[in-house]
Amino acid sequence: MNSNDIEAQFAEAKMPAAKEHYKLLVRSPDYHRIPTNEVIFQLLEAELVHRKRTKFERDLKASKIKYTTAVTENIIFDSRRNLDRNVLLPLALCEWVKFHQNVVVIGLTGVGKTHIVSWLGIEAIKQGYRVAFKRLSTLIDELEQARNEGESLQYRKKIARFPILIIDDFGLAKLTAPSRRDLLEIIEDKTGTGSILITSQMPVEKWHQYIGDPAIADAILDRLIHKAHIIEIQGESMRRDTKH
Repeated sequence: MNSNDIEAQFAEAKMPAAKEHYKLLVRSPDYHRIPTNEVIFQLLEAELVHRKRTKFERDLKASKIKYTTAVTENIIFDSRRNLDRNVLLPLALCEWVKFHQNVVVIGLTGVGKTHIVSWLGIEAIKQGYRVAFKRLSTLIDELEQARNEGESLQYRKKIARFPILIIDDFGLAKLTAPSRRDLLEIIEDKTGTGSILITSQMPVEKWHQYIGDPAIADAILDRLIHKAHIIEIQGESMRRDTKH
């Protein structure tokens, strides 16, 4: 069996990274001196790295996370703004996802709330979790459309397939009686099975009034806040110091 036959086998097995690495290996003058176990290890490692990277890129695209370049190196930790390294870095380990806990980030517009939850979402994707990013207004519109088309259950099942749901700008969209119930159902579906990340300009103590219906507000707050890590970012908008 020659190298072309082996490359054809890799192609048929749908192992493109292993195939490309094999082509590099056989061109190496030291190829025949490499132990067989080492060759096998390198080929499998190349394929696994490729598959993990491909899955990450696919899941990141599907998540529709707003800031796809939000990485740890870009986070500005500042205890004066309540962005404590000792608080945030443990959250990036995603233990809260394993225990179906939530994360709530509160602060004025422009303080970096969405950047923080985007970062946490990306860290979760790196660990194999699927994430869905929705502005509250978008989520409400999609729920309303699904309800009008008689597909509410199908839409909820679609959202439920993502272990992590990010709801951005909670408190900025007007809630109607149907949208309150829809929102409760979405949150209920995640309770005990997944996690929710929320950003809001509105302090948690004002959420009850915002939601409106006392019974639904109690139910939503109980499910969101009972097992939540709450981060209240201090300070004014950081956008004032930028040109965009």
